[in-house]
Amino acid sequence: MNKGRCLCGAVELKTNDPIDNINACHCKTCQNWGGGPFLSVECKNDLQITGDENIAIYPSSGWAERAFCKKCGTHLFYHLHHPSTYYVPVALFENSDSGKLSNQVFIDSKPSYYNFVEKTPMLTKQDILNLFS
Repeated sequence: MNKGRCLCGAVELKTNDPIDNINACHCKTCQNWGGGPFLSVECKNDLQITGDENIAIYPSSGWAERAFCKKCGTHLFYHLHHPSTYYVPVALFENSDSGKLSNQVFIDSKPSYYNFVEKTPMLTKQDILNLFS
């Protein structure tokens, strides 16, 4: 069981899914939400949450929502509705240091002021849209 929490500890997250494959999303919404790429792990639909009363949900699109802690502002997850899949910031989890960057999406939205050295699959916005059409 992988455990994580927000900065103040009001919200705790648990998943049985591995946290070793890290995704980087470079879309403009993720950049605006966190000031840079969204580095996350996919928890599929296996996310147990404690502290629901401390969570604010923002419907960021017609197909997904984002959540944050009402007390400390920590970003908690991006939830894709269909199929129900949670993406959680990797650094929320204890023992997340051994993960590897495995995938980058919306690479065509990545600004020029940063680059990752890892060689990963890189999908454009159109690649992502094609996956869901």
